[in-house]
Amino acid sequence: MRLLIAMLTALALSLPASAADELTVKASKYSVKETLDRLTAALKDKGITPVARVDHAAAAKGAGLELKPTEVLLFGNPRLGTPLMQASPHVAIDLPMKVLAWEDGAGKVWIGYTSTDTLKARYKIEGRDDVLRAMAAALEAFTNVAAY
Repeated sequence: MRLLIAMLTALALSLPASAADELTVKASKYSVKETLDRLTAALKDKGITPVARVDHAAAAKGAGLELKPTEVLLFGNPRLGTPLMQASPHVAIDLPMKVLAWEDGAGKVWIGYTSTDTLKARYKIEGRDDVLRAMAAALEAFTNVAAY
């Protein structure tokens, strides 16, 4: 039995983290649409223009499928993203930043984004901690405005 537990533990430790483990997630007291509308307004107030907004539920409906409200907002700040891409060009696949808002099966709305710790680890970014801290603070502040 100990051997089985040890083997299962080793297996669990070797599995990659799920995508959900790499996200910073918080509940929103608003609908998906309103959450991202609030995020868009907060960004524009700081001079940041969103790049794109993707309504996955609308696309699903267009294909004759059902999906609870699910939207993604893409936005970026070259002053923060560029130094990260200089340190590791592959991080560009995760930039501009994306914020996801979705409604779960119980009707609760959530907002989430890839944490800067995840970006740092995933792309082995060195020497850009000041940029990552600034990005983390901005994401936290913007999503708080959107969700609360």
